[in-house]
Amino acid sequence: MKPHWAMLAAYNAWANGRLYDAVAALPAGSFEAEGGVFFGSLRGTLNHLLVTDRIWMKRLTGEGEPPVRLDQILFSAFEPLHEARTAEDRRIVDWVDGLSEDDLAGLFRYRRVTTPDVIEQPRAEALAHLFNHQTHHRGQAHALVTRFGGHEAGPVLDLLAFQRTIRAR
Repeated sequence: MKPHWAMLAAYNAWANGRLYDAVAALPAGSFEAEGGVFFGSLRGTLNHLLVTDRIWMKRLTGEGEPPVRLDQILFSAFEPLHEARTAEDRRIVDWVDGLSEDDLAGLFRYRRVTTPDVIEQPRAEALAHLFNHQTHHRGQAHALVTRFGGHEAGPVLDLLAFQRTIRAR
């Protein structure tokens, strides 16, 4: 299963890179504009994804300072958020690359952000959630990119496109 998780970590970084490139090309004001998605704007949605990745990576690795709210705005401006996203994606890829099959099969415990509950679950299930959650909110951000920039502004983010890209290398 390790190659599967390594592929998803690499895909996640690739898709985030393409999405952030598309956001950078949008008209001025688009990053902050209310768009009607769950976290409101591209700024809110992209910050939420960074927040949750930092929370999960703290749970999984024991390292880093996790945000305290799911809607926390870590970076109001696009460029520092982009830099932090790139660094977090590198952190995720490196961490997944360092896992063994036993690590993936193991259980871990964590405390939820929204309640004091302690949860124990398989590490692989948490990774599935981390990557699925990214895909879910990346889809919302992609909808905003096409809303603010037109159909052509939305990059292809399909897993198959990523797989074909890496096979072509």
